[in-house]
Amino acid sequence: MSIVAIVGRPNVGKSTLFNRLIQRREAIVDAVSGVTRDRHYGKSDWNGKEFSLIDTGGYVKGSEDIFEGEIDKQVELAIDEADAIIFMTEVESGVTGMDEDVSKLLRKCNKPVFLVVNKVDSSKREGDAVEFYSLGFERYYTMSSINGSGTGDLLDDLVKILPESEEEDEEERTLPRFAVVGRPNAGKSSFINALIGEERYIVTDIAGTTRDSIDTYYNRFGFEFNLVDTAGIRRKSKVKEDLEFYSVMRSIRAIEHCDVVIVVLDATRGFDGQVQNIFWLAHKNNKGVIILVNKWDLVEKDHKSVNEYEKVIRKQCEPFTDVPIVFISVLNKQRIFKAIETAVEVFKNRSKRIKTSELNETMLEIIEAYQPPAIKGKYVKIKYCTQLPTPHPCFAFFANLPQYVKEPYKRFLENKLREKFNFNGVPVTIYIRKK
Repeated sequence: MSIVAIVGRPNVGKSTLFNRLIQRREAIVDAVSGVTRDRHYGKSDWNGKEFSLIDTGGYVKGSEDIFEGEIDKQVELAIDEADAIIFMTEVESGVTGMDEDVSKLLRKCNKPVFLVVNKVDSSKREGDAVEFYSLGFERYYTMSSINGSGTGDLLDDLVKILPESEEEDEEERTLPRFAVVGRPNAGKSSFINALIGEERYIVTDIAGTTRDSIDTYYNRFGFEFNLVDTAGIRRKSKVKEDLEFYSVMRSIRAIEHCDVVIVVLDATRGFDGQVQNIFWLAHKNNKGVIILVNKWDLVEKDHKSVNEYEKVIRKQCEPFTDVPIVFISVLNKQRIFKAIETAVEVFKNRSKRIKTSELNETMLEIIEAYQPPAIKGKYVKIKYCTQLPTPHPCFAFFANLPQYVKEPYKRFLENKLREKFNFNGVPVTIYIRKK
């Protein structure tokens, strides 16, 4: 899937446009559900073409005076990673020095750039926007991201230039794909090297759907899959990395094109905000997830350490706590293959299909015993359920009054499904439909 980045100085309306575009779809995807941060990543579609959208705005920390150094990092990373760039300015302040700095960087790149002049909500302002030709782009798009006027023209032209997705249908894939993701220096490369080893069976570099991301074919001990490595990706020396932005942006592509996400974290640093971002990104994309706690040999521990560490991680994963956590040491080759066995198991759980008869037999008995609470004196009856034909587990429960079935009861149904059928490591989606 293509990545489109929105860049520009602060307060030009980047986040407003971002929110408007991702809300075109009913399913809003944000990488950081449950984490106290702004939303920076979402999916949007236009004329049937879906793309990922990144708002670089919220990543800026600090005040205006230190912003100039930051904007260089953001724009260079966007140039490096995105397929197209929306460069936002606004008509009220006119062309500023910062706009000129960004335009210099963007003119050097060979990516499509769409110059947008925001806050144009009258014909007088249309005239004022002419000065933006001075930034050196062939054309500009005027819009008002608050009320949405002008966004259609921009999106029409944007989706025309986005590459067709080469990604094959998930169900047609022959081999599972496991993405190894995590923050820099957590031990991702070492983990993959330890798996492949010197006595490797077969390793082929297959050009992946994304530049720089390499699929490594693995076939040993009865396991066969592709490892998508986000670790050994070249880093341009000129890109002064904002590590948080860098690793999340790299992870987006890898996560979208895999079946199971192996999140590697450094035991000495813990399940910090950045790792949580990546975890929620995997969850919101409905991928299987396994957490590997690497460098466990460096942690001082006693007989309670594993349980206590695990408890802390699960607390931060709420409500999606049914995730396998494996404690490993890549250096000592400790539990490396346990990690792979677990990832394969999660892949099987994600692909699991339950017969409708078995599902109804089990779940209707539970529903009979614990019915949804009555609302306004109306009783909800659930009479039938089935698994939907989707790449990850989705279940439809048919009820007389679906609008009265609230989130807590959906969670109850999900927990019972997990208990009875084992969906360890896999997000489960529950739909309540009118019978």
